[in-house]
This record gives sequence, structure tokens and C-alpha cells, in this order.
Amino acid sequence: MPRKTIEQRIAELEERKKALKARLGKQERAQDTRRKILLGALVLHRLDNSNNSDFADQLRDWIRKELPGFLTRDGDKALFDDILNASSSPEVTTSEQQT
Repeated sequence: MPRKTIEQRIAELEERKKALKARLGKQERAQDTRRKILLGALVLHRLDNSNNSDFADQLRDWIRKELPGFLTRDGDKALFDDILNASSSPEVTTSEQQT
């Protein structure tokens, strides 16, 4: 079996480096996505389950102020209609008033 030339070995190493960089980039994007999901889950949890209604109201108000300027796609805006278009304090529905 003939030995590989130095140029061939360098080319193979460069290809391996390229593949490893691509894998690292994919891993970093996955971690970034997971961080965003977890942070979003925390915010939504605090909005729905906060023991401190003042904090939840302040958070909701901040989101209503900041989110419309952050979102650019109509489909993304539609995902947050419940937060952006709801009143600050939960309204009591007619069925809840009767109980």
C-alpha cells in the first residue's frame, strides 16, 4: 500500500477539521435553541403561576411593550395574541361569576 503524500494527509485533515467545525456549529445552535425554549418556558410559567401578582403584571406589561417591536413576522405575532391582547388582570368570565 503506497504511503499518502503530505499534501493528501493535509487535505484529509482539513476535511476532518471542516466536518468537526460543522458539528460544533450544529451543537452550539442546538444549545442556543434549548436556552431560548427554557427561558421562554420560565417566562410563561411566571405569567401563569406567579405568587406575586405585581411581578406578573409588571412582566406582562414589559412583554406587551417590548414584544411587538421584536417580532417581525405576522405568524410570530399571532403566536402571542393571547399575551399581547389580553388585559393586565385576568377577567372573570360570566360562568365564573355565577359560581
